Amino acid sequence: MAGKLENKVAWVSGANKGIGEGIARLYAAEGAKVAMIGRTVSEGEKIAREIKDAGGEAFFFRCDVTREEDIKASIEETVKRYGTIDILVNNAGIVDVKMLHEYTIEDWDWVMDLNVRSIFLSFKYAFPYLKEHEHSYVVNLGSISSFVGQDCTPVYTTSKGAVLNLSKSIGLDYARYGIRCNCVCPGITETPMLRTHLNAEKDPDAHYKNRLRRVPLGRQLYPEDVAKSCLFFSCEDSAGVTATSLIVDGGYLGCAEWDTAKYPEEGETERR
Repeated sequence: MAGKLENKVAWVSGANKGIGEGIARLYAAEGAKVAMIGRTVSEGEKIAREIKDAGGEAFFFRCDVTREEDIKASIEETVKRYGTIDILVNNAGIVDVKMLHEYTIEDWDWVMDLNVRSIFLSFKYAFPYLKEHEHSYVVNLGSISSFVGQDCTPVYTTSKGAVLNLSKSIGLDYARYGIRCNCVCPGITETPMLRTHLNAEKDPDAHYKNRLRRVPLGRQLYPEDVAKSCLFFSCEDSAGVTATSLIVDGGYLGCAEWDTAKYPEEGETERR
């Protein structure tokens, strides 16, 4: 049985770890040829080998997505190897934990260039190939921070708000070309970026447990969970859906207050 992405070509940034790795593995399993874009060669090439060993098709391309020439080269190499691009996934991102007054202009630009400007550049250079197809797909990774503020991450939050609205703009402006663009917004997901955020706390484990108590599903997400929502936006399962977002957060943003510690024990009928 053919996969959902059979004979499609996907370009995925930040594919050497975390959510990006989950996306690359799932897309390859669904039949896509995957261009894995990232900065760490050892990690990326290892994952690409594992995908091939499992019967998939992928290659890793070292790319700093803050550099226009790197993004352009990655698009060109993808087309050289696979002939086109059907799916563009902008997953690369960074979080920097500190108060706004502590930032330098260079700090601000680094986060905004990596999280936002890279989407502009990847789309700019992929567009000539995306428009060749009857159906093409752009998936941008936002965050619950696309909707709300978070402690000591002012530039990250700003950038993720921009990712959401840029996704809407692309979806609207390029619908005439058959290109659909949507934004997947994960909540607390077990990734290296989450650990960077947690490690800024005095007691990372205690802080993590307290955050998870506010998730109605009572658990963190994993890269594979988020990848499934990206897959939905990367094929005709989501036909007719564009310029919108999908929040994948275990119910985190759906409640003003929540504490899973108040869940009744099995067999109880009332909350404590």
